[in-house]
Amino acid sequence: MSPAEVALAARWTLDPSVVFLNHGSFGACPREVLEHQAALRAEMEAEPVRFLSRELDGRLDQARAALGAFLGADPDDLGFVPNATSGVNAVLRSHAFAAGDELLTTDHAYNACRNALEYVAERMGARVIVVPVPFPVASPEAIIDGVLARVTPRTRLALLDHVTSPTGIVLPIARLCAELGARGVEVLVDGAHAPGMVPLDLATLGATYYSGNCHKWLCAPKGSAFLWVRAERRAEVRPLTISHGANRKKPGRSRFRMEFDWTGTADPTAWLTVPAAIACVGGMLPGGWPAVMARNHALAVEARRLLCAAAGTPPACPDTMLGSLASVILPAGATTDVVWSRPDPLQGRLFDHWHIEVPVMSWPAPPRRLIRVSAQLYNAREQFAQLAEALGKELAAEGRA
Repeated sequence: MSPAEVALAARWTLDPSVVFLNHGSFGACPREVLEHQAALRAEMEAEPVRFLSRELDGRLDQARAALGAFLGADPDDLGFVPNATSGVNAVLRSHAFAAGDELLTTDHAYNACRNALEYVAERMGARVIVVPVPFPVASPEAIIDGVLARVTPRTRLALLDHVTSPTGIVLPIARLCAELGARGVEVLVDGAHAPGMVPLDLATLGATYYSGNCHKWLCAPKGSAFLWVRAERRAEVRPLTISHGANRKKPGRSRFRMEFDWTGTADPTAWLTVPAAIACVGGMLPGGWPAVMARNHALAVEARRLLCAAAGTPPACPDTMLGSLASVILPAGATTDVVWSRPDPLQGRLFDHWHIEVPVMSWPAPPRRLIRVSAQLYNAREQFAQLAEALGKELAAEGRA
């Protein structure tokens, strides 16, 4: 690593004995952002009533204003939630669907959100329609054509990932929102990975709802996420926990803000630290956030090139359809299902023998599998070259077994 790369990596608290190439799973927080959160927690614990009862509204408003400026969103349209999946659930469980209504998603959808969609559909007699998206995929048009081909007069809502979790594809979300909106279909975007990875302007994107994480590519603390709701739909969306905001009134505060800002006693410091995270990471490169996104994208593209050579498989999508995540198709693995709680043996060997933290997952079903890498400012090309060397040797050993 160059001296500049070493200096960047030192701004995180990651274990130096581990080659950490899995930012996409839970993120990682820079040291100064954690210190800011710790200071807020100390302030809260010094006088909890003042912090939570008298000052929290104003503090949340300041955090929401900074987040809104970053996302291109009116702060009034933003509610804080603990994670993107909670935001997706809040929208789905605020809807009333009729028997026979169709809810559209793709086979690249995040499992947790797909479960929420299935749960709501089953309770209300609706149907989940799963659009197969090819992988490898040749172009954004292939995704758009596949989704639109499954729209019918019964389609009410589409749940679409902005950046797919297993495969790392950046979907053409603005074009999908426009086409689906023209057909009268609401679009709920699972934007778990997008904030801080790709540019966002929620006011012009065309979605009806957008749920995104701040703890991933924005590098804010765990437990910080947001739900954006188009202004005319805010009154219809309720948080998963109904609390005091359902009947209390405060001058100048909407019901949406009242309900999402307080769902019971919790630690709000992850949300309040979001402005510090935006400023911290955006200040790590001279070009600010555009430079951060461009640097991470270029590193992900190079990492994929190295891994494809090691695995002997072609790239699964054009470089332009990648952000800071990249998945590489591997030779067939175990014939039993591999889940996050019971990873592929290859993942275990890469960690145990090579000290590399990287996910290997069955997708779309065993024995097909992928390896997914993340590129963040604390990573460097040398780390991905080390992974490529380890992967090549481990795959060769599998072939001999």
